[in-house]
Amino acid sequence: MQDTTSVYMGRHKELGGLRLSNSGKVRDIYEVDDHHLLFVTTDRVSAFDVVMPRGIPNKGRVLTAIAAYWFGTTGDILPNHLVSTDVDELPIDFRKHEDLREELRGRVMLVQRCEPTTVEWVVRGYIAGSGWKEYQRQGTVCGIPLPAGLPFCGRLPEPILTPTTKDDVHDKPLTPDEARERVGASIYDRAHPAALALFRRGTEMLEKHGILLADTKFEFGLRKGELLLIDEALTPDSSRFWPAAEYEPGKNPPSYDKQILRDWLETLDWDKNPPGPELPDEIVERVAGRYLDVCRTITGRDPEGVRA
Repeated sequence: MQDTTSVYMGRHKELGGLRLSNSGKVRDIYEVDDHHLLFVTTDRVSAFDVVMPRGIPNKGRVLTAIAAYWFGTTGDILPNHLVSTDVDELPIDFRKHEDLREELRGRVMLVQRCEPTTVEWVVRGYIAGSGWKEYQRQGTVCGIPLPAGLPFCGRLPEPILTPTTKDDVHDKPLTPDEARERVGASIYDRAHPAALALFRRGTEMLEKHGILLADTKFEFGLRKGELLLIDEALTPDSSRFWPAAEYEPGKNPPSYDKQILRDWLETLDWDKNPPGPELPDEIVERVAGRYLDVCRTITGRDPEGVRA
């Protein structure tokens, strides 16, 4: 049984002497120095763009372990911003904060500062979600024409880049030409092939584990003119993973992510506005188990800091 009580929700204004710079739905970012930031991935969980009042145990450790795995196996395609995931290498004096050390273990990434691009680089190998809705209306995804007659959740002839804006509430789709204009040709002409190459690498490696990579989003940043892979990569929060054994075109396969939570929320009389409902132990435990399962499948081990 999963521990459903011990979670790290974060959002501390100060962390061992480091100042909070930004706090998103899941990740807190702290200032380290002029060249580095500290990413702390919490156990917060969101659905329908609302952060739930209760977190999922070890979710932050799972996301950190999976992101670090992919950063370590895709560096030949594109360099990334990761410096270390070792809590003992952080510029924090833990002598008065031993409890903090253990809370952070397995959920931190010391990274290089970069200037993020203003686009989210979404790549699709299958047609689902918002892409399916646009395809039904006009036979395109992000303005890209697709063959007629594709089934729901059908595999595309080739993976395609379907970029979006970055928005605090809802990202808006962009055509490739709009994305190029937004970031500039120099960045776009490097990011586009890199995103497709990263997607192909993820597809090939995940298929060996019986997982289909339906779609994912990448974040890129610039450091001294060099394009880097940043943020996270190919995690259950940034990707749509399907079990290959249960895939059937025309049907929506179960996902290796928080779909359990979304399905439960859909049974409630809740208007999908904050605050989110309290999550029962059963749902928390099932979602936590799903995250741990996919981490073990991809990386071959439990995340650091997880107690057996």
